[in-house]
Amino acid sequence: MVRAGGILKLAALIFAFLLAAFLAFQLLEINLDFNLGSMISRSMPANEGATKPVRYKCGLTKSCPLGHFAFKMASGAASVVGPRICLEDKLLMSGVKNNVGRGINIALVNGKTGEVVKTNFFDMWAGDVAPMIKFLKEIEEGTVVMMASFDDPSTKLNDEARKLIADLGSSAISNLGFRDNWIFVGGKGIKTKSPFEQHIKNSADTNKFEGWPEVLEMEGCIPKRQD
Repeated sequence: MVRAGGILKLAALIFAFLLAAFLAFQLLEINLDFNLGSMISRSMPANEGATKPVRYKCGLTKSCPLGHFAFKMASGAASVVGPRICLEDKLLMSGVKNNVGRGINIALVNGKTGEVVKTNFFDMWAGDVAPMIKFLKEIEEGTVVMMASFDDPSTKLNDEARKLIADLGSSAISNLGFRDNWIFVGGKGIKTKSPFEQHIKNSADTNKFEGWPEVLEMEGCIPKRQD
């Protein structure tokens, strides 16, 4: 009887252990399924049917064709907010980057790769035009040249500087005056006038700000240099 009782107790213990193991496994399996389901639900969009608006490089309104660089730029706003130049979704110059200043802001870009070669700004109110002339003369053939005004871009400009910029494809540089707003994209070695240029005169009758015209903005697609 004692042995029979011991065997029954052992069997009961084994049964209890197996039952506990089975229940624990079931709970674990349910928990795993729940966690996996939660992870999947979190990774799925809230509304699969809703489509996000397409964003193009530099915030352009449409994509550029193959073999072109996407760009967007803005002139400075009065003497308060500096210009902004973006190429291929990379911010080249802006107040945030702390690399803009009063006068003419210039970004040089490799015409084949789109890589930034150099950026600089030249004070055309209280500065000297000679450093800008030297900068312009050293630009290599095939370089894309992006320019944007801030505050006053013209007081210290002379005929030599204007001709060098005109040779880059500018049509408006000869008429650029005190506190005009101006943005331009050209290139060293360009054979025609650039289609990427905007110019607005400083005029008390049309100025948006007191003493300055409105901000200019421009976007487009620059053909890559092929040779």
